[in-house]
Amino acid sequence: MKEIAIWGLTVGLGVLLLWRVEPYLRVYDVEAGDRAPGFTLTTDTGQGIDLENYRGKYVLLNFWATWCPPCIQETPSLNQLHQELSDKGLIVLGVSVDEDTSAYDAFLDRFGIAFPTVRDPSRGVPTKYGTNLYPESYLIDPDGYVVRKYVGAENWMRPEVVNYLRSLL
Repeated sequence: MKEIAIWGLTVGLGVLLLWRVEPYLRVYDVEAGDRAPGFTLTTDTGQGIDLENYRGKYVLLNFWATWCPPCIQETPSLNQLHQELSDKGLIVLGVSVDEDTSAYDAFLDRFGIAFPTVRDPSRGVPTKYGTNLYPESYLIDPDGYVVRKYVGAENWMRPEVVNYLRSLL
């Protein structure tokens, strides 16, 4: 009887472990032309952020972290891009993988982030996109398809980038 209980417990723990680890074992690699994986996240203030709510607009989805030097480098130009093109219809949406709420809040204050951003400390959404290095950004069209993938830090105010985005809006 004791052996059966131990066997049952072992199988149960194995199933639980597999259930928790399985999403990280899948290989995702979202590229231009792919449908952008949907997601819903909740901000620290309880507001829901659902990618589907931005359907009909271009979305620049940016995965970042406060401890990431290239993310820090690109943040001012990303914020400026939002300020320049949000009234034209571009939504800049940040998803931070920070676990530390206070570091995240301090970063938002330090850079005066004006675009919507949310934390995903479990990294579930970046995993769906195949993102494991930061920053990484995806330009998503109004129909929900990835138009372009940006790997690494970008100067979002470079004329080529701004002119390209303006041509889409």
